Amino acid sequence: MSWTPLDRIIRGLNAKQTEPKRKDALKFGVLGAANSAGWTLMNPAKLHPEVIVQAVSARDRKRAEEYAKANGIPEVRDTYQEILDDPNIDCILVPLPNSLHFEWAVKAIKAGKHVLLEKPSVSNSIEANILFNLPEFSSPNAPVILEAFHYRFHPVWALFRSLITPADVVHVDTFSMIPWWMVTKEHIHFNYNLSGGAMMGMGTYNFAALRLIFDEEPEECISVDAKAFTEGKHHDCDHTFKAKFRFSGDRIGEAYSTLQGPTFWKPSWATATHRKVVVPDKSLPAGQEKMVTREVTVHGWIHAIFWHRIDVKEQFEIRSKEDGRVLKKWTESKSHKAYTFKQAGGQFKDLPGEDTWMSFKYQLDEFVNRVKGRENRYWVSREDSVLQMKMIDMAYEKSGLGLRPTSTYKVE
Repeated sequence: MSWTPLDRIIRGLNAKQTEPKRKDALKFGVLGAANSAGWTLMNPAKLHPEVIVQAVSARDRKRAEEYAKANGIPEVRDTYQEILDDPNIDCILVPLPNSLHFEWAVKAIKAGKHVLLEKPSVSNSIEANILFNLPEFSSPNAPVILEAFHYRFHPVWALFRSLITPADVVHVDTFSMIPWWMVTKEHIHFNYNLSGGAMMGMGTYNFAALRLIFDEEPEECISVDAKAFTEGKHHDCDHTFKAKFRFSGDRIGEAYSTLQGPTFWKPSWATATHRKVVVPDKSLPAGQEKMVTREVTVHGWIHAIFWHRIDVKEQFEIRSKEDGRVLKKWTESKSHKAYTFKQAGGQFKDLPGEDTWMSFKYQLDEFVNRVKGRENRYWVSREDSVLQMKMIDMAYEKSGLGLRPTSTYKVE
């Protein structure tokens, strides 16, 4: 069924349980009563017969109780550790402030729990190297950990990547933002001790997009123009930045993001510009060749359910092989949308999905598949998460703001 844009969004944001929970459903415990947990787990869990949100804990017991009542969570615990100690809990969602991700993800893994970990996974690559290389991951029946880069699981991202050729991409530009009125100065994004900053917030989406489009790691962070707060707990917390990275062959990737954007939200976008290449065309005379330069832009890639579009612009020319003279030029443009994998087509066209599924639902499906030992079509590996934090560190070092502080928690 095809929904109107408004119906699709309303149904996506207000999921209703559609089938009974299975006896072997995974039971989740939630550490903290963060609003983001509603997007990541509460809403998509209603649509998943193999997921039950069983328990929640918060620093403030009253807040946890209110959160549990509002979200239909049956159990409230006094501490995070009580949830980790409960043998009835299979999985842990960690939506805490960035600075607490490392400690509680490590503790959850050591408690034998599977972990769905909000991005950015940790505060810096020092923590990432420890967390994602814990010895528990080498044991039989090792726990599963996933950094929650939800947009990577949405069909539009799969379609976008199918339309680019990483080896031919010479330049990538990315944009993301949050309006100024959505994030006050007192938000955890602007608390240095909580590992705040725009590069840790929306910016990490941009950085991951660059790595995925080029399909490799950056060789160098060339420059970072960061605007940051300077006083008190907000010190060295960037609210706006523009970063430029060099990839192999002097190819350039750029990232712009702000948490103090204009009043009206602007959709995220990423543009991949390809080098000019020869297009085989047997209809041409022997002395001529056909060339194309492709530009592919995905709009609204971070929260694709609200609105998205992929634009493909190809500039063609026919030229003489002898002297390179351009004999003819023209441009062709196409646009695409994909709320489901069926709409995206390609190798995963038979994967389940609905127009009203948010990227978080697609992500939860893959998390459950991994825990249940089923095949994954898309995943964020532990190695990938370490490399992601290395790129963030690169940018913070270049900006002069320094790495986000390392946790004092010591792994035993």
